[in-house]
Amino acid sequence: MKIRKIVKQAGTLGVACSMALSAMAIQAETIKVGVLHSLSGTMAISETTLKDTMLMLIEEQNKKGGLLGKQLEAVVVDPASDWPLFAERTRELLEQHEVASIFGCWTSVSRKSVLPVIEELNGILFYPVQYEGEESSRNVFYTGAAPNQQAIPAVDYLKDNIGVERWVLAGTDYVYPRTTNRILEAYLKANGVAEEDILINYTPFGHSDWQNIVSEIKRFGSTGKKTAVVSTINGDANVPFYRELGNQKISAEDIPVIAFSVGEEELSGIDTAPLVGHMAAWNYFMSEDTPENEAFIKTWHAFTGDTKRVTNDPMEAHYIGFNMWVKAVEKAGTTDVDKVIEAMVGVEVPNLTGGTSTMLPNHHITKPVLIGEIQDDGQFLTVSQTDDLVPGDAWSDYLESSKNLIGDWTAPINCGNYNTETKSCVGVTVE
Repeated sequence: MKIRKIVKQAGTLGVACSMALSAMAIQAETIKVGVLHSLSGTMAISETTLKDTMLMLIEEQNKKGGLLGKQLEAVVVDPASDWPLFAERTRELLEQHEVASIFGCWTSVSRKSVLPVIEELNGILFYPVQYEGEESSRNVFYTGAAPNQQAIPAVDYLKDNIGVERWVLAGTDYVYPRTTNRILEAYLKANGVAEEDILINYTPFGHSDWQNIVSEIKRFGSTGKKTAVVSTINGDANVPFYRELGNQKISAEDIPVIAFSVGEEELSGIDTAPLVGHMAAWNYFMSEDTPENEAFIKTWHAFTGDTKRVTNDPMEAHYIGFNMWVKAVEKAGTTDVDKVIEAMVGVEVPNLTGGTSTMLPNHHITKPVLIGEIQDDGQFLTVSQTDDLVPGDAWSDYLESSKNLIGDWTAPINCGNYNTETKSCVGVTVE
């Protein structure tokens, strides 16, 4: 009996080992892709869609045969709108799951949390959202807009086309709005705007009581000078903000709002009728009439099974970044991080507005700049678009601390913050 029992246990152990080895073999035959987006908390309103976008892109690539003869496997984690948790989840993706690349983050504070981990462990992050600039990392590819691809052109549009003279810079209280507004304040003053004609206001994430702030904006705009709000309000705080504008009867004709973090996804949750004419500055709108965009929307609706699901700018940024990564991996013939990073610069892929985006030496891309007006169906009507694609500038020309800096991750510079006057790198170099 003992012998049979031992034999049976050995057999069971053998089967278990065989199954474990088979599982490891299957695991080795996939290329893991990290998806780092908040699926809960204040940023879930914006980031859940980006998780779904990545799952769609990975599924579509697998239908084409995968990558390097292997299927792609999505590893999804939820940092839950908790900025330190972004760093923990990044370490988990790189150390435990050994992902080949990570697509994720929305807020700059989450990206700043991830940055030291992604650099320490030599990973790759594709960051798909507009941001404040003042950064260029060897391990990050910025597929969202830099300030010269969104914020500056938006102010120029308001100034030159609408005649705005007074400016409300309203933002959520974290690094992206504060740095962007520092750039915009310097830019406005350089263009002759007086300090008393600039009102700056910050509110916490998830802020819901907008009555007093909107009243203050209304008073600020009642001096006879044309006034506009430049909004860097992020996440679900936008819903009560726009609702309060409607409550206080502030129309786009009175005080237009141009937003940098409000797209089709955020508008899908509110009544947009009172918001018609307010604006957003992005590099893509769902309403763009191109064959590429039509195909993308069709694939999105088929993947989600919901023809009411909208698309937006950060989704296009993931589309561009993912296709660039695939092309770089194919070019390098490997997912080895150093070789893929080297292969990324110069990669070109189609965008959804009918052009071609290129990865630049500063790890930013070329993008068109679009200004759109909100329509009553929650879509945007493009009222202005740049003739050419604009190269992303990692460092602002309007801040004294960065006006002489460039990012260039190609030889012989290999530096994210290279001073063009002193001909030296003031940050980390790569030998």
